[in-house]
Amino acid sequence: MHCPRPHDLLWGLRPEHLPQEAPVWARAALGGHVPVVVRRAPAEPGWVAVGVRGAAREQRYAAWMRLTDISRLVSPQAVARAGRWRRHAQPNWPALRALSQLAPRLDAQGLAWGVTGSLGFELASGIAAAHPDSDLDLSLRAPHPLSRAWAGALCHLLDGAPGCIDLQLETPHGAVALREWAGEAPRVLLKTQNGPLLVSDPWQLEQVAA
Repeated sequence: MHCPRPHDLLWGLRPEHLPQEAPVWARAALGGHVPVVVRRAPAEPGWVAVGVRGAAREQRYAAWMRLTDISRLVSPQAVARAGRWRRHAQPNWPALRALSQLAPRLDAQGLAWGVTGSLGFELASGIAAAHPDSDLDLSLRAPHPLSRAWAGALCHLLDGAPGCIDLQLETPHGAVALREWAGEAPRVLLKTQNGPLLVSDPWQLEQVAA
C-alpha cells in the first residue's frame, strides 16, 4: 500500500474515531463502512487528512485518520483500471459516455490517469453518489514537466467527449487544472497541502509568487 495521496479512497475510519463535535450524519455514514477521501491539508506524522461524504451534496466533513486504521486503499488510477463504468446501470449519462470514449485513448498514450469526484467514489465503493448531470473528474499523475502545448492537445481530446470534464495534473508539489496550464496566463493556481499558490511553473515550487 502506497502512502495515501489526494483523491485516494480509504476504508477503516469508524464513527468512534471522529471527534465529539462531528455531525450525526458523518457518524451514520461511517457506520455503513463508507470510504473517506484523502484531501489536501497538513497532517501530523502517522495521520492523513480526509473528508467524509454524506448522502447530500452539502454534507462534507473534514477529519483526520490514523494511517494504521487504513484497511483498504483505492486510488483513482485503480478505479480507471477496474473499468466498472462499462457495467454501470446508466451507460447513457454524459460522464459515463465520456469515460468510455476517453479511456482507450488515455491508455494508448500510457498516461497514469484516474477517476475522482462523485463518479470515482461510486465506481470504487458501489455507493450511489453520481447523477445524470455529474461532471467527469479526472486526475493525471505528472511527476515530470509537461508543456503547455501538450496540455492544449489533451484539452482538445477532452473537448471531443460528451459532458463537462475537469482534469487535474498532479505534480510533485500539488495539483493544477489542465485547462489552466493549457492557457496563456503567466501564473497558474497550484493546490498544495498548505493551500493554493500562484506559480509560473507547477513543477518548480521555488518559483512561487510572493
